Amino acid sequence: MTSKQRSYLKGLAMNIDPVFQIGKASVTPENVDAISEVFNTHELVKIAVLKNCIDDPKEIANTVAERTHSQVVQVIGKKIVLYKAFKENPKIILPK
Repeated sequence: MTSKQRSYLKGLAMNIDPVFQIGKASVTPENVDAISEVFNTHELVKIAVLKNCIDDPKEIANTVAERTHSQVVQVIGKKIVLYKAFKENPKIILPK
């Protein structure tokens, strides 16, 4: 993903609310499965890491992205944005 594409996705992510919250149990298989399900209907997903989670949000982002086959767009504070394009008919067209 180029910096121009990442910047475009960051702009889109500003207007969406977090869909998931990661708590003190950190990344569980259930969380990963639920996030994978959301990628069936959304290409861009925002996740909130709660204050009681002791793990680093960047590590959580990389773990979830690896397990869901998505890409980390950004990690700001305790907010994570992930992107996974639809295989057929993507809604978000990335700039070249």
